[in-house]
This record gives sequence, structure tokens and C-alpha cells, in this order.
Amino acid sequence: MIAVPAFRGVLAALASLASLASLVFALVPALALVPGPAAAQAGKASWPKNLTVGTGSVGGTYFVYGQVWASLANEKLGTNISTQQTQGPNQNIILTDSKQIELGMVTMGIALQAWEGTGEWTKGQKYRNFRATFPMYDTPFHFIALEKSGIRSVKDIAGKRAGIGPRAGTCGTYFPLMFKALGIDATIRNGQASDMAASLQDGLIDVFPFCAGLPIAAFSELETTNKVTFFAYTDDEIKRLKAALPELSDSLIPKNTYKQQTADQRTVGVYNFGIAHKDVAEDLVYGIVKAVLDNNPAMVKGHAAAKETLAENWNRNTFLPFHPGAIRYYREKGINLPANLTAQ
Repeated sequence: MIAVPAFRGVLAALASLASLASLVFALVPALALVPGPAAAQAGKASWPKNLTVGTGSVGGTYFVYGQVWASLANEKLGTNISTQQTQGPNQNIILTDSKQIELGMVTMGIALQAWEGTGEWTKGQKYRNFRATFPMYDTPFHFIALEKSGIRSVKDIAGKRAGIGPRAGTCGTYFPLMFKALGIDATIRNGQASDMAASLQDGLIDVFPFCAGLPIAAFSELETTNKVTFFAYTDDEIKRLKAALPELSDSLIPKNTYKQQTADQRTVGVYNFGIAHKDVAEDLVYGIVKAVLDNNPAMVKGHAAAKETLAENWNRNTFLPFHPGAIRYYREKGINLPANLTAQ
């Protein structure tokens, strides 16, 4: 016969074991939601060994900015993302949408033209296989001319030779539309930003209109060896442009962006976003977005325009669905995206 004290001890032990078992069973569902090291490694193992991000022309902000965030993502994730020089957003969308590259960068005006198939360059085709990832920065439209040219305003461009950057870039797409809206007849030249800068210095063009994150490297290089004039649109021109092209928004080039620019210049602009093909792995895009948006000081160190590369600027996108990996990141940050930006 078991003594009463001993019997009570056995009962207590059994009760403790029962409580422990209940706790374990309660934790199993929660633990199942947390990927362990093996699961994380398995997901990473399925990522492409090499990825490519479409950037832009030499001398433009995309060319530098793309290298900055690709390197940062590689450092944080162990990926091998390389950059591909392109003509800009139009070509980045075509390449990404057709899976020739996995990642790209676009201005939202060009992205809207692609999404709806309204841009002349789309030939009526709707591009619907790319998704937004992270906000980059504003792209203001502005102008540089050699001081000796006497060109001081947009109206002075009439009858002149204007080098507007690559044909398939945001500048190459929008400046002809802007000139048309303002009734300005100019001779258009296309080429890389660095080529446009060289052409201006050599007198092969009269003015270099461009659009990119500030400061534009080609503009900065030009003013180091030349007396130049920076100018933008007048208030009346801005009003007319926004009426003709409603995707444009107010923008500003702060004084001292360039050494020879002594006053603020109001203008119009379009916002930039990173994009990815819709089939890129969710956890990979999540990792890229997190690497970029959680490390803003490192981004700014690479290019000053990245000071606007902040999660809070997600709302500069009003129509393009975010990639599921990006949606996961924003939700973790407590950002409730509108339904139209989460639909796939």
C-alpha cells in the first residue's frame, strides 16, 4: 500500500506533467508560424543565383542609385544582384514585364502609361506583370544651359537644339509632351545624360533639359568647368503642364542644390519606385525592401536623393499594386495599404 504523502506526491507530479503537455500543445500552432533556420535556408536556396536590376544612362541618378541599393541588398541578403544600364523607365518596364530582368526602377508617370497602355511607346499594350516594391525619390524636371547661350527660360528654347536624354527614359518621353503643351518648337536630340552634357559643352546642343534625383551628376559636372544657368518652369507653365499631364505633381529644386544655383526653383516632377516581376519570390522581395528601407543612412551615403527613400512615401503610388513581399514589409510597419494596391 502506498503511503498517503507519497501518493499525493505522485498526483502532484502527474498534474505538473499534464500542465506542461497543455502548454506544449498550445505553443505548437504558434511555433509553426515562425520559420526556423532550416526553413529560412530552404527559402533562400530557391532564390535565383543571379538577379539583374535595370537602371538608366550614365550621368543620370538611376545609374548610381541602382548600384547603391543593389550593393546594399547583396550585403544584407547574400544575393548577387547586378545592374544593367538601360535607357530608363520605359525599357525597365518592358524588360521586367517580360522577365528578361527581375528588378527595375521607374517613374510613376511612365508606369501609369504602361499599366494602361496609353503611352505612345506602349503601342497600346498594357504591361501588367510588374509590381511596386519601395519608394525612391522625386524626379523634378529642370534645365541647364551655358551662360553664354543667353537661354534663361523655357520660352527661350523655341527654335533651339535641346538634348533631353535617352528616348526611352522619363525625360525622353515627357519633355516632347511638355514642349507640345507649351507650344514650344525645339529640335530634339537624344542620348545618354553624359553624352548630352558633353554635347552642351561642345556647342552641339543649346540646352540640356533633364529629370532625375537631385543632384544630377551630369549637371554637377558641367558647372565645375563652365558658367551655367539653371532654370525651371514658371507658375503659369506649371499650371498648363499639370492640366495637360495630370500625373505631374509640384516639385522643388532647393537653392544650392548646385553651386551656381542661388535660389529655389519651383517645377513639376514625378515620383520613382522600385519594381519587380510579380513572380519573384515573396521572401526575396521582402528582404530587398527591408534592406533598402531599414538602412536609409547607408542609402543616403550612396546618393543624396535617397533621403526620400522612406516607407512613409509609399503613398506616392496611387495605382500600381505592390508586390506581396513589399506588402508584408509595410504591414509589419503598421501601414495599411489601400485595397487597390494589394490586389494581385
